[in-house]
Amino acid sequence: MYLRTTSRRTTSGKVVRYLQLAHNERNERGVPVARVIANLGREDQLDRKALARLVRSISRVLGAREERQALTPEGFEFLRAPELGGPHLIGALWEELGIGRALWRVARASRQRRDVERAIFAMVAQRCLEPASKLEATRWVGRDVALAGVEAVSDDQLYRAMDFLLACQERVQESVFFSVATLLNLEVDVVFFDTTSTYFEMDIEEEEDRDADAHEPQTATTKADQDAPAAPGPLRRLGHSKDHRPDLPQVVIGLAVTREGVPVRVWVWPGNTQDQTVIEEVKRDLSGWRLGRAIYVVDAGCASQKNLSHLREHGGHYIAAVKLRSGMPETEHALSRQGRYRTVADNLKVKQVMVGSGEAATRYVVCHNPHEAARDKSRRERKIRRIEEELVRLEHERRRARGDTAKQAHTKAECALRDHKALGRYVRQTASGRLVLDRQKVATEERLDGKYLITTSDPKLSAEEVALGYKRLLEAERSFRDLKGTLALRPVYHRKDERIRAHVLICFLALVVIRVAELRAGATWRTIRAELGEIRLGHFRSGEGSFTKTTTLTSSQRELLRALGVPEPPSIGSVVPHAAAAA
Repeated sequence: MYLRTTSRRTTSGKVVRYLQLAHNERNERGVPVARVIANLGREDQLDRKALARLVRSISRVLGAREERQALTPEGFEFLRAPELGGPHLIGALWEELGIGRALWRVARASRQRRDVERAIFAMVAQRCLEPASKLEATRWVGRDVALAGVEAVSDDQLYRAMDFLLACQERVQESVFFSVATLLNLEVDVVFFDTTSTYFEMDIEEEEDRDADAHEPQTATTKADQDAPAAPGPLRRLGHSKDHRPDLPQVVIGLAVTREGVPVRVWVWPGNTQDQTVIEEVKRDLSGWRLGRAIYVVDAGCASQKNLSHLREHGGHYIAAVKLRSGMPETEHALSRQGRYRTVADNLKVKQVMVGSGEAATRYVVCHNPHEAARDKSRRERKIRRIEEELVRLEHERRRARGDTAKQAHTKAECALRDHKALGRYVRQTASGRLVLDRQKVATEERLDGKYLITTSDPKLSAEEVALGYKRLLEAERSFRDLKGTLALRPVYHRKDERIRAHVLICFLALVVIRVAELRAGATWRTIRAELGEIRLGHFRSGEGSFTKTTTLTSSQRELLRALGVPEPPSIGSVVPHAAAAA
């Protein structure tokens, strides 16, 4: 049983902590899960007298001697017990992946202090373990966690470290990628690319600093900044929001991952950037990493003819989705071509179609998911029933309004049905102005149930490999979910472009760390985090000195660390005699 802390962000943007009395139980799969016994409320509004009464009541049951034995070694005073398990794992992977070495080499070459590397490590660890603001990180370090080489950090240190990280982002990302590829023996013959957006909790016209950037130091101009091309404008812009927040300014984030889901590189573009405009830059950047000849897997939003030509440059190939409703003759021809489907998985059938002849021929793979087809049919039938009921109601109202002009009969309800986002596609307006169910449109949509269309430039890939390869694009989407959920990328409260880019880079490095941990352990980060979060570093003090001691590891914790390839933390940490402490 222990006190558990959670963080929440209020509507005003302030991060508050809540305390709960909890204990761990193993669920039916043997995974330890925290069970909350009692909610104690917000930390800053805690009834400390009530908590003290609880401690005294427990002490009466134990007795004074048992209480001392339970809490501290005899003759010592217990000080605190910050978390050690999670920071220990992240620190080990940080060094093994070479992230720390890469940062330190760049820092030394640019005559920066080495503490910038430790500050970046602290921010990455915070993203992995307890995502919050940079200001909260200054309180979190040293109070809640034991980070190697980081006793405390200031907000100025963190912002200087963000500036440094942005200045060397190219070298750091390349170094991390090749370290991870070598360490995990990754196959990087296929690169999956996708984009997402993330929003800001502020107005786009806002000029005043309402966030933490108001106290940030001014960024020093480096040679890299001078050599960089001028930005066309601020990153924060209104655009097509994939978070369904078109009312807020945003940025567009691009992410490339391997077939195992390990991040390769991240990009940040202005919020009004279209997917079709970024592929040339992505291919150019990754070609410098000797990935130019890889197969690039992209979604329909990036699959313009110009982009596909870029992906074929220097011997590269592509697997790209094609919009079913694009209206292009090639698409219609591929969908209408007869042929027998071949089953490649329980819920996936494929057939190959060649459109055109000779060197101009384009290869398509039509994919059909019977389970999804049944769902599409069910959803469409529900919509049609709604349309038919609405048309009957409108006809009844029209008859009651007989005698009125035709203009009066054309009600607002008819306009609403015609312009409805989901239902409007299935109705058409006759010459007399009446709405009817479009049976031809229904038949056309029925022909597309459960289908999606893929095109590829690689003649060596089978139709099965093309279809299954495209399905792995879900790994990029999973990475976006982890960025926004587990690592709390959004909402972003920074205003300056360089801070925004650095914030995304920190989240990217955190994603690399947790993805490597998941691949090694064969478990989700949530499970790993819950298991190792119970490992604490107790601090004790007496008149003769002080020492730190790690909590006794359970068998499951030992097995998890072994699977992760991380050594167990030492049982006894530092021992400082009184004379040394006084000196």
